[in-house]
Amino acid sequence: MKKRIAVKIGSNVLAAKEGGLDLSRIKQIVSQVSTLHKQGFEIIMVSSGAVAAGRSLITDDKLDAVSARQLFSAIGQAKLINHYHTFFEEEGLVCGQVLTTKESLSTRSHYLNQRNCMEVMLQHGVVPIVNENDTISVTELMFTDNDELSGMVATMMGAEKLIILSNIDGIYNGNPSDANSSVIREVYPGKRDLSNYIQTSKSSYGRGGMQTKTHIASKVADEGLEVIIANGKKDDILLKLLTSDEDVVCTRFLPSKEPATSIKKWIAHSDGFARGKVIINEGAKQALIEGDSASSVLFVGVVRIDGDFEKDDIVKVMDEEGNQLGVGKAQYKSDDARKLIGKKGKKPIIHCDYLYLF
Repeated sequence: MKKRIAVKIGSNVLAAKEGGLDLSRIKQIVSQVSTLHKQGFEIIMVSSGAVAAGRSLITDDKLDAVSARQLFSAIGQAKLINHYHTFFEEEGLVCGQVLTTKESLSTRSHYLNQRNCMEVMLQHGVVPIVNENDTISVTELMFTDNDELSGMVATMMGAEKLIILSNIDGIYNGNPSDANSSVIREVYPGKRDLSNYIQTSKSSYGRGGMQTKTHIASKVADEGLEVIIANGKKDDILLKLLTSDEDVVCTRFLPSKEPATSIKKWIAHSDGFARGKVIINEGAKQALIEGDSASSVLFVGVVRIDGDFEKDDIVKVMDEEGNQLGVGKAQYKSDDARKLIGKKGKKPIIHCDYLYLF
């Protein structure tokens, strides 16, 4: 059986110091993916770099941030995918472009259509190269960055691992520029709070930072996948991580021993699609936190419902202090649900099979 791996390649890995794309680095990554493909791996690439590529071709200081991103991504994506196509063709492989948006993954049917598209590509030996469609993704419709997108893609496609390639070796226990700091090598389930170590600065080309990477890595690992944050600027990094016994310096998020179901994986990454909030009391909160995995959100513990939503929409589950506990799929529309607040013996507003707790 083939091993399926998702690889996210950050903008700072692909960007050249003088601007534009580092073609030698892209070629080197393609060479590694091709070698892995020949060894029986299925590689799904989530590649940034379109905006960096487009920015090197056109200069217009008068554009607002959204318009600039749309322009740079439109011309840069063509340039980026063309380079990938050329380099994969030299290796005897075919690659395919998959552009997506957060909104296009907001419903279960669209999510499954996206998954089916990439399954067909993999079945025919095609390397999917996924990127957010920044030409139409703006403001609240955007993924936080491609780290968030890669987490959804990895879980959606049932990958064994997600490898996030950045321009540093991993998560440090201090400032990476400090000689006394070292890379945190392993992050275990239940011990994923690394907020004391995370630098809040973002990369010079991408939208995200190490804080986002840590959040996504923790979520994906809790869903049952190993996540590795490593330095994509290092030669043969993918080969060393996947086929070598070499002890590569990187940060590994060890997976939970209880993988989430397919539907819960979708729900776990649907927080940004939430249409409303279900606020529960302390007793209901404790039942969810301390109970088993089969705990549902019952009306008897609901104190308030905020927002307007339809049946099967995604909603957030909150406590009375405003802390988010999880996310789930509503079994009622909001108007009907409000009439049942506090009542016993009713069908749960969120069934345990469609509830993901953080």
